[in-house]
Amino acid sequence: MSLSRAPRRTRRTLTAVGLLSAAALVLSACGGENNGKSGGGGNTNFVTNTGGISTVAKGERTAPNEIAGETLEGKRLDVADLKGNVVVLNVWGSWCAPCRAEAKHFAKVSKDFEGKGVEFVGLNTRDPNQQPALAFEEDYGIPYPSLYDPQGKLILFGFPKGTLNPQAIPSTVVLDKEGKIAARSLMALDEKKLRSMIEPLLKEK
Repeated sequence: MSLSRAPRRTRRTLTAVGLLSAAALVLSACGGENNGKSGGGGNTNFVTNTGGISTVAKGERTAPNEIAGETLEGKRLDVADLKGNVVVLNVWGSWCAPCRAEAKHFAKVSKDFEGKGVEFVGLNTRDPNQQPALAFEEDYGIPYPSLYDPQGKLILFGFPKGTLNPQAIPSTVVLDKEGKIAARSLMALDEKKLRSMIEPLLKEK
């Protein structure tokens, strides 16, 4: 399934602008880390380590706001219903190259943790319709559901101020078993880094 392309007669005039826009997208809206800060202010209690993963001490964690809606398949999903598990929330878009780079790692790790107290939920953003996103999930073997959030409302309002940067895609937030925000990354993750966000929370009592 192919994405829409610019008409042939307009491609030549859009070439220079398109190249600059694409570069800006990759640098700012697709994979930007912003040094562990969201740019939105707020007191999130994150401590950033050298690997680009921020964590919050157990006694200082806060719960997200409501993160609920329809999945790409049209089913209702409320993240609050997953409390009692470690929950991995991954913000992604089918248009995002770093999202494609990390997708295989998320698919593998989610399958490895199946039935072990870990739930994965995607937050699909900026895809104007579901079809490219569904094709992405099929191509990369993503086994878990994704909430469809084309305008980024869940990113802006589902988390306390300062948790996420709407321009940093992909991003990942991990909730502890009590449903509180325990770890965050504002960049693409490999398998090792993703596991490092999950495994300490599984061991918590």
